[in-house]
Amino acid sequence: MKEMKKFKLAKIRLFFQIIYTILTNGYMYGYLNGKIYKGALKYTCVPGLNCYSCPGALSSCPLGALQSALNKKGFEIPFAILGFFFIFGSVFGRFVCGWLCPFGLFQDLLYKIPFFHKKKQLPCHAVLKYGKYLVLFGLVIIGSGFLFTGFVKIPAFCKYLCPSGTLMGAIPLLFADKMLRSQVGGLFYWKLAILIILIVFSIKIYRPFCQYLCPLGAIYGWFNRFSLVQIYWEKAACISCNACQMACPVDLPPEKISVSTECIRCGKCVEACPVDCLSFRKKGGNDERGNTYDSH
Repeated sequence: MKEMKKFKLAKIRLFFQIIYTILTNGYMYGYLNGKIYKGALKYTCVPGLNCYSCPGALSSCPLGALQSALNKKGFEIPFAILGFFFIFGSVFGRFVCGWLCPFGLFQDLLYKIPFFHKKKQLPCHAVLKYGKYLVLFGLVIIGSGFLFTGFVKIPAFCKYLCPSGTLMGAIPLLFADKMLRSQVGGLFYWKLAILIILIVFSIKIYRPFCQYLCPLGAIYGWFNRFSLVQIYWEKAACISCNACQMACPVDLPPEKISVSTECIRCGKCVEACPVDCLSFRKKGGNDERGNTYDSH
């Protein structure tokens, strides 16, 4: 990773996030006219949190697609979207969160604002981090009526919580459409309040939505331990300087980096390591995880 470090991995990641966000939300006609793109690409999903209702979105959000499938009349297992999660989860894990999520980029930029004393996590993080699993099962699965075939089925996460939908969908559409502004009600103000709270927290706490509320992160986190994209730790070369944990935005020690469900593969640990014992690429030998490395 010495060559990569010369170019500063953090800058490469930021550039990649920005370009990806522009490419997946590049329907300028939608922003100018308050119209949602409904072409053929909208029937496909992108791996990150990317709202269907965003006037610039060219594809759909996998969580929205999952809820749409669960909202169908009767009981039906959504094999297509489950296969989508399995493919992207198996290949990338939460690399998707760190590199391919527009709302993740939004939180990253907020955290760079020089206000407040920065913290990595909220108090009681060990308990609060399970909030994203409650959202996944409570709003995405149960809230969509999956377990109750006679229940009124609604996309509960999108309707009542998703801050990406408010930021990238509702707000731009309201600016562009006067008629929509006249129909604003309590539900919009509820979601706007959630977005504002998350914005304030994101300036002080690293990615609070990702750490505590995002059901998409909960899904991809299950694949972290065996996904193809990994950060490999060469234990034999590690000097226990703790530089990686200090750089890690979610405070992971080297033995938990990459395999933890909280790791978003941001690469800050790789960049911080003074002896290159952390890397995105396999080397030659074996470490305690069963990964390989060079003996030099």
